[in-house]
Amino acid sequence: MTQEMSAKEFIARRIALELKDGDAVNLGIGLPTLVSSYLPANVQLMLHSENGFLGMGPAPKEFPPIGKPRLVNAGGNPTTILPNGSTFDISMSFALMRGGHLDAAVLGGMQVSEDGDLANWMVPGKNVPGMGGAMDLAVGAKQLIVAMEHTANGEKKILKKCTLPLTVKGRVATIVTEKALFRFHDGKLVLEEYAPGVSVEEIRAETEASFTVSDKLTEMVISQVGL
Repeated sequence: MTQEMSAKEFIARRIALELKDGDAVNLGIGLPTLVSSYLPANVQLMLHSENGFLGMGPAPKEFPPIGKPRLVNAGGNPTTILPNGSTFDISMSFALMRGGHLDAAVLGGMQVSEDGDLANWMVPGKNVPGMGGAMDLAVGAKQLIVAMEHTANGEKKILKKCTLPLTVKGRVATIVTEKALFRFHDGKLVLEEYAPGVSVEEIRAETEASFTVSDKLTEMVISQVGL
């Protein structure tokens, strides 16, 4: 990660290389939505939004677009729909999510455990609007990718056990932070990539969870779109 690039942008750029052309993908609210800005030219996704879109487009330059409907995504932010996209009611949207029809979901995370558990929807004592579709996405998507910064205010986020209310147990496939990329293999957490300038020792010092280091450990490569 360069000094000019934020941690969130670095994470989004790395995840952009995880997704495959033609995938149906849900990008969660917050950091995950940045991923769509860094997709390589040869990767076209069918972006899903849980409020009833498949084939969601980029944010409009003005809102509401002149002569067009006032479309918003699941986070309530202005969006567009591509010519081959579709809209449907919430029951159809959740049927897609729960039925295993999404190739991947990219969700933010507050905590991930070494067992692949995710906590991302609630902090006790704080007001939250609700869990939304996080649990449905986490269970229903074929691949669950967690996008989050490695620590928060000095507190570790990749833990032996989550201490916050869980979103899902044992479903996380990949964790991408500004320091490392981990994957779960046979239920075990494996460090596969490290960020430029970051050592394995630094990653261990900022990770509570136990993990092994891949024999094919490599430096992280990120999307170069717009650089």
